[in-house]
Amino acid sequence: MKNKKSYSKKYFGTDGIRGRANSKKMNAALALKIGMASAKLFTKGKQKHFALIGKDTRLSNYTIEPALTSGFLSMGMNVYLTGPLPTPGVASLVSSMRCDVGVMISASHNEYIDIGIKIFCPSGAKLSDEQEIELEKLIDNSDLQLVKSENLGRAKRIDDAGGRYIEYLKSRISSSFRLDGLKIVIDCANGAAYKAAPKLFRSLGAKVFVIGNKPNGFNINKDCGSTFPKKIQNAVIKNKANLGISLDGDADRIIMCDEKGVIIDGDQIIAALALEWKKKKILRGGVIGTLMSNYGLEDFLKKKKIKFIRSKVGDRYVKEMMQKYKFNLGGEQSGHIILGKFATTGDGLLVSLEIVKFLDKKTRASIFFNVFKKTPQILKNINYRNDKILKDKKVLKSIKLAKKLIEGQGRILVRKSGTEPKIRVMGESENKKLLNHCIKLIIKKLN
Repeated sequence: MKNKKSYSKKYFGTDGIRGRANSKKMNAALALKIGMASAKLFTKGKQKHFALIGKDTRLSNYTIEPALTSGFLSMGMNVYLTGPLPTPGVASLVSSMRCDVGVMISASHNEYIDIGIKIFCPSGAKLSDEQEIELEKLIDNSDLQLVKSENLGRAKRIDDAGGRYIEYLKSRISSSFRLDGLKIVIDCANGAAYKAAPKLFRSLGAKVFVIGNKPNGFNINKDCGSTFPKKIQNAVIKNKANLGISLDGDADRIIMCDEKGVIIDGDQIIAALALEWKKKKILRGGVIGTLMSNYGLEDFLKKKKIKFIRSKVGDRYVKEMMQKYKFNLGGEQSGHIILGKFATTGDGLLVSLEIVKFLDKKTRASIFFNVFKKTPQILKNINYRNDKILKDKKVLKSIKLAKKLIEGQGRILVRKSGTEPKIRVMGESENKKLLNHCIKLIIKKLN
């Protein structure tokens, strides 16, 4: 049998389609084509079909949302518009409202100058690699047949989308569950969860201190949110809070902070949940991490006799591996954490609800999360202009040398980001001097 010709993706990265807003790579004209192609891909039969579109708080959404909507309508699909809503909210509503396709307009943790489009299947899951390839071919197909004028779709705004998402989250906990007496700091990153997050926790009785809840189109993720956790550190200490929760622009990532102001990353959250779930006999199979997961997490889980498997970077790859091995917990160091029994994608608010279940006057956050020691890790993000930089002979030689030097004492991982124009250089080792030397060898050739 002949090998199938390999296909290099033109539009999709590790998490949807992204690019600089209003540039050749991401603009309203492309969004129109994506809407049309998505409608074509998910139209099955002659019945009326529905698309659901959510967004974060970027200024550029005002160009992408109507273009996507027009694309769907021109192919005969009706469209529900949710307004600002977290990515996991879109995923949950696509399924509960029985839509044929869902779209989230967001560049996640990136600043406002970038924009992205994430697409969901009827089940609320992100597209597989095969579906992304099929969709890309449809995007570039100039012969897509528009429907007749009498068959055009209609668009409708869903004013209570945020409320529906909150009810979905609360349905995952006991109706008697309360957070009275708990003080929580929430950083909404001036993003999609700026209304839903504080409303959820206040409705459960917590005293909530909110930051990053005044979006203006330009300030999403700017010096706030999960990529800038210093804000929750300061706010937790200032307000003597029990816990800090820091979300990213579309609220599918979560970074936390204990009552002492110590930052808790995704690996530490996963470790604490895995241990607690194992005690309660609700952990199924084991844990899926990624190539970026800290070795300390892997070693900890091994000692606790919990299986650990690494996937490619990206929460959809984590979810695919969870389904393959029938595990119900997985995630990334960056804060994408999937509670497999409930979610199809990372969900910062769902994860935070699961965490607060275990916190009370006796169990402080600093105790709950203190379960393993991280292996010293260095992560450097290097901006690049040359798209083929990782094929450069000098760069390849430096990576090979660094890996040879650290062999037996740690590991080196160099990869191109799938969400922004950066090369991620990550290294781990107890030998900090050697680790620094190896990282510098590679960075020198990348600059």
